[in-house]
This record gives sequence, structure tokens and C-alpha cells, in this order.
Amino acid sequence: MTSRKTPILITVVALCAVAVFFATYFIAAGKARNDLRAAGQRQLQIVALDLQSILDKFETMPFALGALADVDQVLHHPDDAEAVARLNQTLQSIQRQSRVLAIYMMDDKGMTLAASNWNEDTSFVGRDFGFRPYFSEALAGRIGRFYGIGNVSSEPGYFMAQPIYPAGVPRGQGAPIGVMTVKVDLSEFEHTWRSSDDPITLVDSSGVVFLSNRPLWKYHSLRPLDSRRQQELAGTHQYADQPIASVGSMRREQRRGFGEHIMQAIPKQGWQLMLFPSQARIARVAMLWAMWVALVMAIAAISLWALYQRRRRLQERLESRDALRRAAQELDATIAVRTQELRVANQALGGRYAKLQQTESLLRSTQNELVQAGKLAMLGQMAAGMTHELNQPLAAIRAFADNAVQFMRRGQLPQVEENLEHISSASAHMGKIIGQLKGFARKSGDAIAVVDLPQTVEAAVLLLRNEFQQQAIAIEIDVRHPVQVMGDAVRTEQVLINLLRNAIDAVDSVELVANKRVTVILDREGIGADAEVVIRIRDTGPGIPDEVVPHLFEPFFTTKSTGKGLGLGLAISSSIVQAMNGQLSAHNLPEGGAEFIVRLPDISEQERTS
Repeated sequence: MTSRKTPILITVVALCAVAVFFATYFIAAGKARNDLRAAGQRQLQIVALDLQSILDKFETMPFALGALADVDQVLHHPDDAEAVARLNQTLQSIQRQSRVLAIYMMDDKGMTLAASNWNEDTSFVGRDFGFRPYFSEALAGRIGRFYGIGNVSSEPGYFMAQPIYPAGVPRGQGAPIGVMTVKVDLSEFEHTWRSSDDPITLVDSSGVVFLSNRPLWKYHSLRPLDSRRQQELAGTHQYADQPIASVGSMRREQRRGFGEHIMQAIPKQGWQLMLFPSQARIARVAMLWAMWVALVMAIAAISLWALYQRRRRLQERLESRDALRRAAQELDATIAVRTQELRVANQALGGRYAKLQQTESLLRSTQNELVQAGKLAMLGQMAAGMTHELNQPLAAIRAFADNAVQFMRRGQLPQVEENLEHISSASAHMGKIIGQLKGFARKSGDAIAVVDLPQTVEAAVLLLRNEFQQQAIAIEIDVRHPVQVMGDAVRTEQVLINLLRNAIDAVDSVELVANKRVTVILDREGIGADAEVVIRIRDTGPGIPDEVVPHLFEPFFTTKSTGKGLGLGLAISSSIVQAMNGQLSAHNLPEGGAEFIVRLPDISEQERTS
């Protein structure tokens, strides 16, 4: 019952943990959002106060400059060059000391009569700024305030303008005769805001961003502007006639951070200071809280699970102790029974082992007899050829002996000596053939010795030379390396004779004499301990049929007609090669014919490396 309830309990606990995790996430996200908004609001208040204090500090400057002695003189007598020059110098000196961008004075038509940059290429002197809103505001007797890009200098700045009244006329009485303007640089605020990771923007009354720590947002509106507002901006040339697109139309990576924001009004100028808190930061804080709660729950769950497991281990230990006691009693009884069974089984195994040794001895003896039978069968097949080989020297010996008798009767001793030498040579040739047959026919012992393969190949070819001649088959021996192996020379020779006889039988079916050829190649492959001797026996016969390949090395399998083979040659050869730690394989050649390959360890290479 308890095992059934455990999965259900685990599922309920997991669902509760997930619910707590997400609840913590959303609660922490809400708190982080509120905290960020409160911190952002305080930051904006500080920035707004700093900005307003800077603007207020310069706002009275145009009014004070309008009281300069040369101002009234230049406005009434604009052709007075000396008064204009003095006023230019004065405005330039004040501009350098106050570090504003420019100071300039216009008449009541908007024509600039004097300016602090009178001697620069971008001088305002002689320029008409009557289209600017700050001029019309000042000419109406109010303070003109305006932010825009300079029509001449192309530098953005904040313009503050004050009306100039005739000397002796109180302010506000009568019509202004001119306007004094000061241009202030606000870009210093942008450099300060860049230390903030969150976007900060200063927006005009139309919603156009003109100051921001995100340079790509500048001169973009927070919302699309209608055609009327676009025409107003074009009329005042506020932003150098560049098209104002919305921030929302920018690419995603360019408007990253744009979205939920906090605002602080700059009432005098009608601006809005805006901060865009990072939503990623809110998500990060919420995730940290959620992960912390998840960690606490995980620790609690692990502790409870460890306590539960400890109780289970104690219970299991008690149960195991009882089970071990019962098992020990059962084991003692079982051991007694098994001991008796093992005693009987050992006696049976002893008898079987003795029989196995007898069988193994019989198998080894049978295998050796089978190899010897294969050699004797091969000798029987070669008997006719050997008879021909021996008949020729015997006939020659008889002829030379008869001639020698005749020469002795005639007293021609030199001719007798020459005939005896021929008889000796023929006898030696017969002895060599008989010696090869005797060596091949004897039983092989178990002694292992060094086998010189080139010499073994020559001996095998010598025994089969008559068959090659009778069948008009060309035999080629290509010894590419003088190689040696460890094994039994007679059995190695038996393998070569088996393979060469198979090649003779295969080539015998070829009609053209020019195409009857058997090639023996002795080569070495690999280096060091991996070096091996390779014997390749190729023929130009019809090749090995596909259905024969799987059974090629099986005992008593043969494709020859009855009486021409027992099917033991390749099976015996494969066993002999395997006993020498080698491998015998066969395949058809692309150009026709078959190739048998014998691979044996190369002892000559091993001796060189050692």
C-alpha cells in the first residue's frame, strides 16, 4: 500500500514546489519592478533638478546682456562699425568666460547685428533667424525657449532669448527693439547619463528625443508624428529638416530597452525626462529569488528524503539481519547437499577427463596420419610423372654403358671415359629425384626448425616439373625477398605441392598454350613484430566458382572427378598453415584466374629488429 502511495505523494510535492517557484517568481518580479520604478523616479528627480538649475542659471543671462552700453547704440545705429566691433568683442569675451556655445543679438526683424562668433566661418552676423520660435516669443515680450540644431553651425543646443527695450523704457512698456539670445550646450548631460545601464531620454513637447544615452534614439519620436507636427518642425528647422521616425520602427537590436518607462516633467520648457528600467534586470532579480526559494525547498526535500531513507535503512537492516540468520541456516543445509553432489560430479569428471585425453591423443594421431595419407596420395598421383623422369636417365645410362663396352673393345679409352662421365651425371640426377621423393614421403616429426622458403619452393617445383612439362604450363618463380619461417620443412613443402597441383589442374582446362601459366611470388609485408611472409600462387585458369568459395577448405569437398582427388588437400594445407600461426586464403583475380595466399610470421624480420 505504501509503495503505491509514494509516487502520488512525490507528484503532489513536485506540483506544490513548482507552484511555489512560480509564485515566488511573480511576487519577486512585482517587487523588483516597484523598487526599480522608485529608484528610477528618485534618479530622474535628481537629474531634473540638476538640469533645471543649469537652465535657470543661464536664463537671466540674455536679460543682463541686453543692458550693455553698446546694445542700444547698435540697435539704433547698425551702421556704426566701431560700436558693432566693441559689442562683438564684448559678447565674445562673455561667451568664452561663461562657456556657452554662442551669444548673439538680433533686431526686431530677426537680423543678427552682433555675435560672439563674429570672426568665425559660421558667424551669425548678417543671418536672419526670424523664423525661430524663440525670436517670436521674445519679440512678444516673453522669454523664448527652444532646443534645436543650429541652422548655420549644425550644432545642437538650447536657445534662450530675452526682449531688448529702448534705453530708459521700463521692461514690458513699449515694443521691443531687439532680441538677445544665448545658446547653451546640453551634451554634457548625455555623457553623464551614459554611466547608467538603463536608457535615459529627454523628450520635447512633440515626443521627439533630442538628448539620450542611446545615440541611435536621438531625433526619433516615441510615437509616430502626424503631418501637422512634421510641417511645424520643417518650418522652424528645429532638427535640420531630417525626417523624424518613431523609435518603434527601428530594428529590434537598436531599440533594445524601449518599453515601460518612468517620466519626470521639466515644466518650464515643456519637456519630459524619461527612464526605461531594464526588464531583464527585473527578470534576473525575480529568477534569483525563485532560485533561492527552489534551493531552500530542495535542501528541505533532500533532508526529508535523507531522514526517510535513514529510517528505511534501519528497518531494512533489521530485516536483513533476520534474513541473514535464516539464510545461514539454509546455507548450511544446502552446502551439505551440494558437497555430496560435487563429490559425485568430481568422480564423473575424472572419468570424462581420462576419456577426453584418450580422444585428444587419437585425434592428434589421426590428424598426423591424415597428413601422411595426403602426402602418399599425392605421391601416387605423381608416380607416373616420376616414372617418366627416371626412365629417361635409365635409358641414357643403358645407352652410354653399351657404347662404353664397344669403345673398350676397340681400345678407345677417351670415349669410354666420356661415356662413364655421362653415366655418373645421369645417376646423380636420378639420385636427386629419388632423394626428394624419399624426403617428401617420410613422416614428419614434431621438431620445429627454420624453413628456407625459396629452397622449399624450388624443391616442390622440382617434384612437379614433369607435370608442368607434360601439360605445357609455364612456371614462374618471383623471389622478391629471401624469407624464412619457423615450421616443418616437409609439411611446408606439402602445402606448396598441394597448391601447385591445384593450379596445374585449373590451368589444364585452358585451351591456348600461351595462356597456361602458374606464378609463385615470395614477398614480405609489414615491419617489425607485425612483419609476415606472403606466398602468392596465381594461375590463369577459370577461377573459383562462387558456390565453391564457402566450402573451399572443408574436408572431403572437391570439384574434381571421381578418382582424381579426395578433397583433403586444401583442408590439410589450411591445418598445417594454422599450426604455423599463419593463414591460408583464396580469391579470384580481376584479370582472370585464382590466387591462393599463404601468410606466415617472418622470423628473419623479427631477428633484425631484436
